[in-house]
Amino acid sequence: MDLLKPFALALLASTALAPGTAAASGQAAKPSPSLQAQLQQAQAQMARMQAQIDALEKKLTALTAPNAADAKLAEAKPEGTAPGATPPETPTLASAVETARHADATATQALASAEKAQGAITLTQRAVAATKWAANTSVSGEMFLNLSNITQHSGGANNPASGAGVNLKRAFIGLNHRFTNKVSAAILLDADNVTGQPSTVNPLNSASGLVGKGVYVRNAYAEVKLHPALTIRLGAAEMPWISYAEGAENQRHVERSLLERVGYGNPADWGLHLSGDFLRQGSTSLSYGLAVVNGGGYRQARVTKSMDIEARLSGTWNGFYAAAGGYYGKRGNDIESIAGTTASSFRTATRIDFMGGYKSSVIGIGGEYFYARDWNNVAINPANFALSQDTASGWSGFAHYNLSRQWRAFMRYDQVHPNRMTVRDLQDDLFVGGLQFSPLKYVDLALVYKRETVNGGSLATSNGVIGCGTTATPNAFPTVSGPSALCKGNGTYDEVGLFTAIRF
Repeated sequence: MDLLKPFALALLASTALAPGTAAASGQAAKPSPSLQAQLQQAQAQMARMQAQIDALEKKLTALTAPNAADAKLAEAKPEGTAPGATPPETPTLASAVETARHADATATQALASAEKAQGAITLTQRAVAATKWAANTSVSGEMFLNLSNITQHSGGANNPASGAGVNLKRAFIGLNHRFTNKVSAAILLDADNVTGQPSTVNPLNSASGLVGKGVYVRNAYAEVKLHPALTIRLGAAEMPWISYAEGAENQRHVERSLLERVGYGNPADWGLHLSGDFLRQGSTSLSYGLAVVNGGGYRQARVTKSMDIEARLSGTWNGFYAAAGGYYGKRGNDIESIAGTTASSFRTATRIDFMGGYKSSVIGIGGEYFYARDWNNVAINPANFALSQDTASGWSGFAHYNLSRQWRAFMRYDQVHPNRMTVRDLQDDLFVGGLQFSPLKYVDLALVYKRETVNGGSLATSNGVIGCGTTATPNAFPTVSGPSALCKGNGTYDEVGLFTAIRF
């Protein structure tokens, strides 16, 4: 009740000082000193009271703000609530916690969905990378399959190679991957004489004729194309000459090219290979090939004291083509001697090559020539230095005529003198003729007749050893007196068959 006392005094003072009272008396009423003092005291108490009220209002405002918000939410009835109906209960702390849990569960589910989506994105990225890798990778294959009847005689007698059968003479499968427009890598497997010893010789026992015998890595190289005039390959790759000769003749599935057929060149070897075009404009071109190799061929990755060199320079003009090349080296024989033994000395084998011809969409005609020195006589026998030197030469002429887009007639003739110094009478002659049908772009079927003759001895060619057999070879010289027991007979090889080339 003490709080009301100042209000009463203030009310009394205001009544005493009211203007209406003064007007009624006609003069200004003056308060007494004691009343004036009480009025001032009441005003001071009112000021203090107002300060306390202001402070209290601030506290009440702070405490009642949430409740006021809840009251407003309660007053705002949801749409459709009937008059007088109890509105929904204001959310409590428990419901707020439940809402928070639900929000957390939703967030967890969203995170799981995001992780799942990320996984799908990762799989997609891997699929895209795999697709890109596959787009830059190519797989190729080629098979030379034939069904033939062979008749072979040595010195007039029948040879075990005679007979009929199916033979897979060659099979290639390759993989090439391009990392960039300039960098790539390739590998090519070569299965040679899969069902026999040489391609037409029957195995003498079961162990020598195992299927799968003779599978080799023919190509395995990394390639960098720096310029149209410079492509670099490091590893086992095609040699400059034989690959060019095969492309010019374009009958590899029927018979090997001249040098490879008689063993005076390697189709591929391990080393550094350079190639390119100095000029290529329309039908005019000038190209080269250069190889620095081990010399033992792709089947023997030897380490030697020196490396061999093969080169080719070729050109084309209005359908005409020409090439010249050569070989220089020790053919992989220049190996380090065993400690404590006499160091071996080796000759250098050399070979020069020429090829030329004309090719159009209708006809093709060409020829090849080679001359070699000490090709099979690299190892020096000091006691027979003069007699063990040798030279060889040979030539090949070939032609074809396209009867239509699918039919072609072709023929070829080779003549080789493998031992011009040591066995001058030894001569090899080969005739090949046939008719080819190409029902599909990558399938060739050729009906072929071959006849090969060897006179004045024996010679190992791609068709086997032809000629009379002997324990001595044309290049074996045990004494300075000359060759011993060399046969002087002859051999013949006749084959009629269906030759196929299947590429993919």
